[in-house]
Amino acid sequence: MIHGKTLDAWYASHPVIEALVSLQETTWFNPAIAPASCALGDVGLSQDDVKAASDRLRRFAPYIAKVFPETAVTGGIIESGIQTLKKFQQTLLGEADLLDVGSLWLKKDSDLPISGSIKARGGIHEVLKHAEDLALQAGLITLEDNYAALASDASLAFFSRYKIAVGSTGNLGLSIGIMSAKLGFQATVHMSSDARQWKKDKLRASGVTVIEYASDYSVAVENGRLQAEKDPACYFIDDENSPHLFLGYAVAAERLAQQFEDAGVRVDADHPLFVYLPCGVGGGPGGVAFGLKFAFGDAVHCVFAEPTHSPCMLLGVYTGLHDEVSVQEFGIDNITAADGLAVGRPSGFVGKAMQRLIDGYYTVTDEELYRLMYLAHELEQVKLEPSALAGAPGIVRVLRDEAYLERIGVCKQALGNATHLIWGTGGSMVPAAEFAAYLDKGRALQHSAL
Repeated sequence: MIHGKTLDAWYASHPVIEALVSLQETTWFNPAIAPASCALGDVGLSQDDVKAASDRLRRFAPYIAKVFPETAVTGGIIESGIQTLKKFQQTLLGEADLLDVGSLWLKKDSDLPISGSIKARGGIHEVLKHAEDLALQAGLITLEDNYAALASDASLAFFSRYKIAVGSTGNLGLSIGIMSAKLGFQATVHMSSDARQWKKDKLRASGVTVIEYASDYSVAVENGRLQAEKDPACYFIDDENSPHLFLGYAVAAERLAQQFEDAGVRVDADHPLFVYLPCGVGGGPGGVAFGLKFAFGDAVHCVFAEPTHSPCMLLGVYTGLHDEVSVQEFGIDNITAADGLAVGRPSGFVGKAMQRLIDGYYTVTDEELYRLMYLAHELEQVKLEPSALAGAPGIVRVLRDEAYLERIGVCKQALGNATHLIWGTGGSMVPAAEFAAYLDKGRALQHSAL
């Protein structure tokens, strides 16, 4: 019995589950989406909260520029660029026998400085929020000060009295560990079995304590939480429920809006925007989607992408059980090459708060992730890790579903004007040898498909 019902009963009441359990690539568009003006109130956070996070990142920019010289060119603002994917778009739509309409872009969070992934947004923001709170309370700084003053021996000694802990599959641990150690915190990252060795090595080289587990993400998070509960000097960053992580991710939207404006990309009812976000526990894509809804309202349509072996958010939202259910309860193993997405139980906060704001969810196989990774590199010279390619099939899933497009009122003319954006969540820091192995696997899969 699974939550009081047999598996066959679940199949009867929720037919999509049968496809998920059989590990088929699956797409489900949410019939319960609502106008942003109504549904944004579900979240319990406001546009002022997003602005506060943005302002905090600006206050810390002089410090960031000083201690991470690679950010000096942007004045300490941690941001990524965008680029068109014309050849990749033609290939994807050609393979699906679809008309080549609209334009496909990549948001290159894969190239974010410091930790090379989307987690450099939310993760670093929450570390900075905690550091700011401590420093203001102790009188080390005021809100009007130049925060570059925190790059001092006195500040290092002050923060070394405190600890930060987090549970991670890899990228969140990198961002939090590196930022925490740079400030002087005693940082511990509890890492699940699927985390890449190079990420553990990089953390240890940065002075971070890494504790490894033979189990999955949920066990790593639980142990991080227990560490903090036992130590009043330890602050736990909760990837499943943190509003500070969420708001750090949300800041990306205002910056994307400016980048689109600079590039001459219109987003409105006649020029819809579809954004495809790889989803693990849900905090990163949820926060970005929250910000996008403030920036673009009902003209933006956010879609979450997950591995076939780890469809936790789709399962949680579709059943209405959210974090009360795990993929393992339905016999899905949560073992995937997309390490950043290897999560068995979704964030209850994100699933519930965003359930009327996310247009849809789909799954993709590991084999397809590798193949798409190879194609994107060959056609567009972009370096993405497997997890980051989860957003690539989104344009095909959307264009194939005429019922969904009709329900949201997107006509053929608007589709021709549409912008599609893959959120490239990580990849630039993957070691050369490991990336070459990924490409070899993708190349073989592509050639076998021809």
